[in-house]
Amino acid sequence: MIAFTDIVGMDLAKQALMLLAVDSELGGVVIPSAVGSGKSTLARAFADILPEGTPFVELPLNVTEDRLIGGVDLEATLATGVRVVQHGVLSKAHGGVLYVDSISLLDSSAVSHIMDAISRGEVLVEREGLSEVHPAKFMLVGTYDPTDGEVRMGLLDRIGIIVPFTAQNDYRARKKIVNIVLGKRDEEDTRDELKMLAGFIQAAREQLPHVSITDEQIRALIQTAISLGVEGNRVDIFTVRAAIAAAALAQRSDVEEEDMKQAIKLVLIPRATRMPEREAESNEAPPEEEPPPQEEPESEDEEAQADTPDAEAEEEQKETPDMIEELMMDAIEMELPDNILNISLASKKKTTTGSRGEALNNKRGRFVRAQPGEMRTNKVALIPTLISAAPWQETRRRDSKMAGRSKTALLITKDDVKIKRFRDKSGTLFIFMVDASGSMALNRMRQAKGAVASLLQNAYVHRDQVALISFRGKQAQVLLPPSQSVDRAKRELDVLPTGGGTPLASALYLGWETAKQARTKGISQIMFVLITDGRGNIGLQATFDPLAEKASKEALEKEIEALSLSIQADGVASIVIDTQMNYLSRGEAPKLAQKLGGRYFYLPNAKAEQIVEAALSF
Repeated sequence: MIAFTDIVGMDLAKQALMLLAVDSELGGVVIPSAVGSGKSTLARAFADILPEGTPFVELPLNVTEDRLIGGVDLEATLATGVRVVQHGVLSKAHGGVLYVDSISLLDSSAVSHIMDAISRGEVLVEREGLSEVHPAKFMLVGTYDPTDGEVRMGLLDRIGIIVPFTAQNDYRARKKIVNIVLGKRDEEDTRDELKMLAGFIQAAREQLPHVSITDEQIRALIQTAISLGVEGNRVDIFTVRAAIAAAALAQRSDVEEEDMKQAIKLVLIPRATRMPEREAESNEAPPEEEPPPQEEPESEDEEAQADTPDAEAEEEQKETPDMIEELMMDAIEMELPDNILNISLASKKKTTTGSRGEALNNKRGRFVRAQPGEMRTNKVALIPTLISAAPWQETRRRDSKMAGRSKTALLITKDDVKIKRFRDKSGTLFIFMVDASGSMALNRMRQAKGAVASLLQNAYVHRDQVALISFRGKQAQVLLPPSQSVDRAKRELDVLPTGGGTPLASALYLGWETAKQARTKGISQIMFVLITDGRGNIGLQATFDPLAEKASKEALEKEIEALSLSIQADGVASIVIDTQMNYLSRGEAPKLAQKLGGRYFYLPNAKAEQIVEAALSF
């Protein structure tokens, strides 16, 4: 197995783990990195630099609730006739490390239990008549590939360090990695390096209580967080702790600027939601204003009152602006991601990552828990049923009603029966309906094509599917049936016909039919995304009969209203994206959104990313 000191590159991730090893109150480290970067190897090698005997527990993604938080040990219970409690993975990590690979794909229920354990420092086990509290204070280390989705924001809020995403493309580093993996390294040197690093960490732990940080430095770190748009008091505390831990690693008794910069890189920058602004520089000095005349204080008490807390705060702010400006800009100049302006929107829309389209049922999906229920129409959870029955066997054998039963038979009553509950992650079907008529048609189709491609990039993670319906001329047409394939979408969407009339009713009808077919295949969550000005002029009759007379405006409105009510009654969510300029709009698109019971977005110059964001924000 590759040791911590053998891992090449990922220097910032190594620094982050070393800080966590020094101060466990930092909560944990999350390492986002591309496939093949070595992030999982590094995380598992973290055990090398921890004190001997420290628990290091890896959490599987498919962990069930009873394995996660604990419950009754079936084998021991059946053998002894006395209920025996088994500790879960969270409590087994007490005093050590809980490691989760691909943490962004972890089930939302498991994430909630982890968040609760981190907040409490313990696990509450309330199941199958059992009520216990198990200690569970641990450091959380998580790794994931950002292309698989993001980690739940509530969990990140409880973890101190998030390593900024970096790519590894250096030739020399990659060559060194190959040599190490193929065994071309000195194992004795590796052992010596690990011993030295472990001693280094232990010395830093001993130094930690003796490190001092000034009030001015704390104010500078907090102001940096505010300037970067980072919210929450936990983050302020994590930043200060990281700076102190960095100083302890360097065997310093006082925090220095270098330690503060490292804390900003590892705690604040990955959470940044905006680019800080430099104050405008000017060669001309501001005009001096004459201070207003001040009255002499009549007494010493009055003079003392003049020194108010507000005045002190104002004086503090005057003392540190230069330090904050220099510290912040030096720390973020090379580290802040290019898409910083998109981070805030991305984090908001992905707070429920992994839960979209999930639903509990009794038939299919991943088994998540057992609960009381009827055997006739459900699948029996055998082990939970046996666990429920085991403690009562001696009592039941003494019961006169069961006296004639075999001594070896397990006596089970209706009250013992537990049925299985499954979580089916069926995903969402996004049905795009694009108005391909009129002068704006080409632009709308281009926007829709980009949005479809963007949604399909992460379709596998959420099991989402995307369909595209174009409406022009006399009727609507399915250009892309429900699909998860990016390649298929590109092939089908290369030719996008435009121009002609606007058969809006036909589009709604075809979308409704597509939704009903999807429901028969197990897709329960469906979203209509209409990119249109909402102005239909072709009725349904014309769709089926080309010789039919043109429908009146009133007849068209009735068709749209009837279809909208049916769609809404079927539980299909809708958003309407209005691409018409304000001065040309007659208000049809907002009315359409209202009829569908959906949301309206005015995006006349929409980009594909904005359309995707609107669809995911519903």
